[in-house]
Amino acid sequence: MRKLLYILLATLLFQQSIAQDLGTHLDPITVTSSFYETRASKTGRNITVITAKDIAQLPVRTPDELLRFLPGIDVQSRGALGAQSDISMRGGTFQQVLVILDGLRLNDPNTGHFSGYIPVVLDEIEKIEILKGASSGIFGSDAVGGVIYITTKTFSQKKQIGNNGVVQLAAGDLGLLSTSGYFSSNKNNQQFQVSALRNSADGPQQRGITGFMKEHAFSLAYSKKNKYWETAFRTAYNDREFAAQNFYTSFASDTAVERVKIFWNQFNAQYQKNKDQVIIYAGFKNTEDNYQFSSISSANSSFSNLFQLNSLYLRNQSDQTKYTIGAQYIGRNIRSNDRGNHTVQQFAVYGIWQQIFNKKLIANTSLRTEYASNGGWIFIPQMNLSYQLNQLQLRASAGYAYRNADFTELYNNYNRTGIRSGSIGNPNLNPEKSFNYEVGFDFITTADSKISFSAFSRNSRDLVDWTLTPYADMPRKENLVVAGNYLLAKNQSNIQVNGIEVDYMLDKKINATNSIKIKSGFIWINTENKNGPLSFYLSSAPKFLANFATTFSTKQIDFNLTGLYKSRNGQTANPILLPISNDYFVMNAKINFRFNKVKHIVFIQADNLFNSTINDFIGAPLPGRWLQAGARLFFN
Repeated sequence: MRKLLYILLATLLFQQSIAQDLGTHLDPITVTSSFYETRASKTGRNITVITAKDIAQLPVRTPDELLRFLPGIDVQSRGALGAQSDISMRGGTFQQVLVILDGLRLNDPNTGHFSGYIPVVLDEIEKIEILKGASSGIFGSDAVGGVIYITTKTFSQKKQIGNNGVVQLAAGDLGLLSTSGYFSSNKNNQQFQVSALRNSADGPQQRGITGFMKEHAFSLAYSKKNKYWETAFRTAYNDREFAAQNFYTSFASDTAVERVKIFWNQFNAQYQKNKDQVIIYAGFKNTEDNYQFSSISSANSSFSNLFQLNSLYLRNQSDQTKYTIGAQYIGRNIRSNDRGNHTVQQFAVYGIWQQIFNKKLIANTSLRTEYASNGGWIFIPQMNLSYQLNQLQLRASAGYAYRNADFTELYNNYNRTGIRSGSIGNPNLNPEKSFNYEVGFDFITTADSKISFSAFSRNSRDLVDWTLTPYADMPRKENLVVAGNYLLAKNQSNIQVNGIEVDYMLDKKINATNSIKIKSGFIWINTENKNGPLSFYLSSAPKFLANFATTFSTKQIDFNLTGLYKSRNGQTANPILLPISNDYFVMNAKINFRFNKVKHIVFIQADNLFNSTINDFIGAPLPGRWLQAGARLFFN
């Protein structure tokens, strides 16, 4: 409890007299609410934005580590260095958050466990926008709990002129060795970017294996701009191998190793003249997943593909009216010795309309209709309202959301025989549907700080999750064992989620050399299944979650802290395995020492500063206190 009070106290620091105007650093430009750029205060949504400068200062190495400490996001990690992380928001399952990279969806058709595999290095990222709550009316399937929209430097409208780059080296406990590099050249409206990284760590000792992680990544991007057109292209490759002990089972005999390879390609084209704008997003993603339960077992091998094409027409009709019309195609397929061979096609058309009725009242409306070959037609409306009263911005949102099941939920263990236990897919699943609404406000407490409050509710029909099911009740038995114990993917008929969310942001320049930044928040969630006990992943969602990321900067030193406190239902399993505790607190610290006019930085970092025993899943412990040091070298 004392640690929780420390977090809440940090969110109330540095409050001063009320200011009349909302600074642009507290009201950033976003694209998540409509695809066209607009101030967050005009969207009617709770949106958090973190910039490249913020990211570089914090004690994080991978995108999923960064997200773990941002307000309102629950990242459940199975290993260090981004080995695997499930991302959830507002009490949803990890498949109910949509991750977007430069306008294209990253969510893998095989499984939501891969949503945290973002194929760019942190130094490539210009900003991350976090939209909390449903947004299927704009983005389609998976945008139920929220949207994480990542914009990289090559694909952003904001470009750095000339040559610039950064090289980072770090080493530490548990055999940690981390190297990364980023280089960008922008000349004559053409930008070229290349980046690479290598992360490796031995990890803590487990049963018969170490919790190791190895990752290699490479990214190449190019953009060109002329009077009316701007085009951009990226190709990226990410290869990670890691210990996966008890990631998916609770067996003491589990000494699993998993390797995931991602090949990502995308092309964006944008035409703008006067009031009209046309944008085309096209992409292809290939994922190879090989999972081996033990050294003597055969591997589960899956190859999944994601094709997508999204075209938009944006019209800035007047100062009061803007609208967007879009059409989207998504093709998903898989070839797997475990899940079989399957293909799903999706087609959608949608529209977005923003109307400014006066200086205070703004409405953002969207309507999407979509057809999926395994789910039929669905219609998704959404309405967002914003009303400003001096320093107080009132907002309200209501609409539907949906999600199509992934190939793991549909066909896991479907091609294998003699299955004694584990997760079993269900090809008869219906798409999830939910009605979502929220009300809230943003209050400008000073010229440098803002408090946001939201109360939200989500009622879901046919929510897909895993449920303990005896052999007698399994719909398909020919590949199962009579005495087996199974988790079956099932539609949950009536799930109610209610919550309260509070965020605090401070961005204050104290004097000519000192400044402080705080992004923090906490959320209370109550989840109820009106027809019985909660299913597997719903029961692991936190009841209370508090996150914070803080930076205090002086002329030559930055002090950075990230942390979270989580309270949830405790879980136990095989006594050999580490159970899930019902609450934990973890904090990371990093000190940056700047030299040579900020061209060189030396840092020391401590993850899990208090050496807490923590884990997000049964049998998958995270490292204790983890000390490391390194350097960042900038050039331009």
